[in-house]
Order: sequence, then C-alpha cells, then structure tokens
Amino acid sequence: MKNCILPLFFMLSIFTVFSQEKSEKKIPKKEIPSGELFNTTQSVSINGKTINLNAETGTVQLRDENDKPIALFGFTHYKKANSNKERPIVFAFNGGPLSASFWLHFGVLGPKRVEINDPSYTKPAPYKVVNNEFSILDKADLVMIDPVGVGFSKPIGESKWEDFWGVDKDIRSIGLFIEQFIARSGKFNAPKYLLGESYGTFRNAGLVKYLQDKGIAMNGVIMVSATFELQHLLYGPGDDVSFLIHFPSIAACAWYHDKIKNKDPNLESFLNKVRGFTENEYAQALLKGDQLTATEKNTIAQKLEDFSSLSKDYWLEADLRVTSREFFQEVLKEEGLIVGRLDSRFSGINEDLLSQFALTDPTWDAISTPFIAAYKNYLYNDLKVRKDLSYTTSASTRKGFKWDWKHKGNILWNAQVAVSTLPDMTTAMKRNPHLKILILNGYYDIATPFYGVEHSINHMGLNPELKKNIIMKYYEAGHMMYTHKPSMEKFKKDVATFIDQTTN
Repeated sequence: MKNCILPLFFMLSIFTVFSQEKSEKKIPKKEIPSGELFNTTQSVSINGKTINLNAETGTVQLRDENDKPIALFGFTHYKKANSNKERPIVFAFNGGPLSASFWLHFGVLGPKRVEINDPSYTKPAPYKVVNNEFSILDKADLVMIDPVGVGFSKPIGESKWEDFWGVDKDIRSIGLFIEQFIARSGKFNAPKYLLGESYGTFRNAGLVKYLQDKGIAMNGVIMVSATFELQHLLYGPGDDVSFLIHFPSIAACAWYHDKIKNKDPNLESFLNKVRGFTENEYAQALLKGDQLTATEKNTIAQKLEDFSSLSKDYWLEADLRVTSREFFQEVLKEEGLIVGRLDSRFSGINEDLLSQFALTDPTWDAISTPFIAAYKNYLYNDLKVRKDLSYTTSASTRKGFKWDWKHKGNILWNAQVAVSTLPDMTTAMKRNPHLKILILNGYYDIATPFYGVEHSINHMGLNPELKKNIIMKYYEAGHMMYTHKPSMEKFKKDVATFIDQTTN
C-alpha cells in the first residue's frame, strides 16, 4: 500500500508545483519603478558674478521607515559646481494644498525667472524669461520639492494617493524625502533651511519639529506669506477673530487704491493706526455682540468706513462683520472692478455687479498662465525632462483629491480642535533655542493676512529672548511679493542676510 501512496504523493507534488508556476506566469509580479533623473548644467549671474550649477530634476524612489518603496518623489536640485558638502542647502516648496513648486522656482529662487506685468495682466506668449539676479543660489544650494500629487510625484507599490494627502501625511512624506536626500547627497553636516510659501508655511511649522525629532535640526526656517492657524482664514459661526485678522489688510487695500479720505501718505503709519483701532476698539465691539448700544455701533461703523472706504451703512447692514470676499466685490464696485485676494493691488472686471461676493481672483487670472507656460517651457527644453512626462501643477485637477485635515498636534483630551501647527513650531523653538524663523509678509496679501501672523506670534508664549529668534519683514506687495520687482530685490536681501547670520 505504501508503494502506491508514494507515487501518488509524488504526482500530486508535481501537479502543485506546475500549477503554481502556471499561476505565476499568468500574474507577473509588477515591477516597482525606481525613478528617473535628468542632469544638465545651468548658470546664474548675481552681482556680476557667474555661478555654474549642476542641475538634476525628476524623481527618486521614496522609502518608508522600513525601506519599503512608497512613491516616486519629484524635485529639482541646483548644486554649485565644485562646491563642498558643507555649503548651505535650502529645501523649498509652495503651498495649496497641494501646489507644485514652480511659483517660487520661477518667481524668485531659481536661476531663471519669468517677467510679470505687475500689478496688471501679462500679455500672452512669448513670455520673457530672464537671468534671475535675485536668486539665492549665490548663498546656498537649492532643492525645489513637489509633494506627492503634483509635479512628477506619485505613489508606487501598495501606496495610494490618499496615503499622502493630509496634514500629517504630507509632513511625514516630505520629511522622509529630506532625510533621504541629505543621506544621498552627504549634506548631514551642512547648514539646512526650510522655505515654504502659503500652506508651505503651515507645513513648515510641523515639518521643522518632525525633522528635529529625527535628529535633523534646521539652522533656519523661512516663511513666505505665512499662516499657522487655519481658523484665522475662515469665518466660522460665532468666531469674530477672522474679521479682526483680515481688517488691517482690507484697510491696506483701500489705502493703495486711494479710497481713504484724508489719507496718511505713509502706509506703515496708517497701518499702525489701523492696528490700534482693531485691538482697542473693533475687537471690544465684536466681543460685546448684541450688547453693543446703537450709539457705540454707529461710532464703530463710522471708523470702519474711515479705514476701509466701505460705507457706514454697509457695515451696519453687515452687523460690523464684512468678509474678505464681500470686500473684494464692494471696494471698487463703482468702477466696475473687483480686487485680488492674493494681491489686492491687482484689479479685474467685475463679472456680476449684483453679486455679494467676487467671482474670481484677478491676481490668479493675471499671473498663473505666464508662470505655468514659461516654467514648463524651461522644464522640458532647458532641464531636458522627457516631454512625455506630464508635470501636474495642482492636485486639485486629480480625481478624488481630498485633504485630511487631522493633525496629531491638535488632539486635546481626545477632542479634535481647530487645525494649527503653531504648537509644533513653538515646541521646536523651545527645544532648539538656536532655531531662527524669518517671516515675510505682504501688506496687500488678503489670502494670508499679516495681522494673523502677528496674532499667532504674540500667542506662542515665548520668553522675550526666544521671541527675538522670530524676524518679521514686510513688503508693499501681496502673497507672491516677488512679482513686484522692488519687493523681489528686498526678498533677496532679507533671505541672504538671514542665511549669512545663521550659518556662522
């Protein structure tokens, strides 16, 4: 009987192996891509001196904490030719979420920039691309980062888009990239900086702590058009803080467009008066709610008119609470125009004079096309990226894009509170008292108002000595202050000085 069983067992084993081989042939194992880089030489002339650069752009394989491949991560790296590994390096990105880094790349940081007809509409192509004499490449190497969902970055292996789309997921993936990039380039002993714009500053505040916890301390963090507490940008029911935070920027817009009676010729002097009114009178009036007397309400409404140009009656009808979108629609309504959210110096045709809210942002309409078209031309023709690779400028164009706003730094007694990365930045500064923060604010930026940043900084609970590590700079421009050439020049000076002071 045993002799019969053995051949039968042998035949079953052969059949099983054959079946497995056949099954494996039917479903071939999918190969995980490793990324693709395109290398060129570039140059930039700054202060009459030519700097030769080794440039690489494309993607590398991003690994998780266990070295499992999770994404192709896109970036562009400019390295000064023949420089040592201790030269400072800046990791930079835009906001969104989720925007590619071409704004900063082709606006102020990289070796080339596109010229904009600031503060108006730029004519269609051909666009003028010039040497960027305001680049920071004379001070540091530069890595322009495109998070997963934009640029060429995308998930691989078992990962999905949603694994990267969220406050903490975004911080983690960019933190992993920076750590792995530093290892790959041998930059562990170089002075290191983060530079983010808009949501990129919100990201920065969390990222600096994430990296510090992993043993990667930043010399400095540069915040361009900052926001750290997202509730400041929203007009929630019963929450008056947003009205207060936006008002100085609203007043600055009215001042720029010559809508203020008996106008103070000095913008900063004017805004100091607005700050005083906002803190000492407007805030108290809103806090009283319906306990405010009719006389008090009329007095506040008149002062709101004086500082904003919107009529006292308009403010009274709005119960002293006018949103920024209502202001965009109303301030130049008599001229048939609306003003910009990103930069209120820009104005455009009002498409519906009967609307309560502005329907579009003239800033975006005026500058997005030249930036996108000129940058892609540079990407494919100068940086030599394969033309069959699609560069995605915004994740909003991707099907199913949705951002996860949960942040572990906002959990208090197991309850989710307003989304803020300010506590992360506060902790990072207290645990690394050498960390310096440079914040660049546009007076005419109503997307991320400067007064909101001031409010946040004043509520961090820092001692006076540590608070000195936060440096505030202001520009007579908007969200992308570098479209305004005098501000671009000041931007370079402020950032260069900051890098010099924090590398010694």
